Amino acid sequence: MKRHAALLQLSREHHHALKLSRLARFASDSGHALAIAEAAEKIIESFPEVLEHHFETEEKDLLPALAAAGASVLVERTLAEHAELRDLCRCMPEADSEILARFATLLHDHVRFEEREVFETAQRLLYPEH
Repeated sequence: MKRHAALLQLSREHHHALKLSRLARFASDSGHALAIAEAAEKIIESFPEVLEHHFETEEKDLLPALAAAGASVLVERTLAEHAELRDLCRCMPEADSEILARFATLLHDHVRFEEREVFETAQRLLYPEH
């Protein structure tokens, strides 16, 4: 699906998020303490630039516009998932296989949700000329 210019960068950033999700999944599935620790460290290191910046951009620009356009259910879910991902990141210093698995699943599913539902709705409601 071709993205409106206003959503293009956010959509591109999802690739980096999926890479973090995949890293967390592989480490969790391995069950190896060293792999888990290394993945957790990489997530802690990457979160501010890769995910937090992305979340803040959506929360400042996209989500208020969607809420004003009547898509409050999508906005509420997006904000709840952002909050849970932030909470999981705060747990990363003590991460175990279960925390990494939850992070991997939620991040993967969140990206898919945004691409398939949030961005599609944004294109329809906010950028109908597209």
